[in-house]
Amino acid sequence: MKLVQLLASPQGRLARGLLGLALLALGVRMSGMVGWAIAAIGLIPLLAGAADVCFLAPLFGLPIGGKEIRASH
Repeated sequence: MKLVQLLASPQGRLARGLLGLALLALGVRMSGMVGWAIAAIGLIPLLAGAADVCFLAPLFGLPIGGKEIRASH
C-alpha cells in the first residue's frame, strides 16, 4: 500500500514519467519490433503519470485516481 501512495505522490508521478520517457527513447533508438515494443511499453508509465492514475491501486482496494488516493490517506 505504501508503494501505491508513493506512486500517487508528485515524486512518484515524476518518476513514472521519467521512466516512461527513458523506455520510449531506448525503444526508438533500437531497431526492429523489439525496439517498438519497448517504446510502446514506455508509453504506459508515461501516460499514467501524466493522467495521474495508478493501475496498481485497485489491486489494494484503492481508487485508480491519484487525487483520490492522496485524499484517502
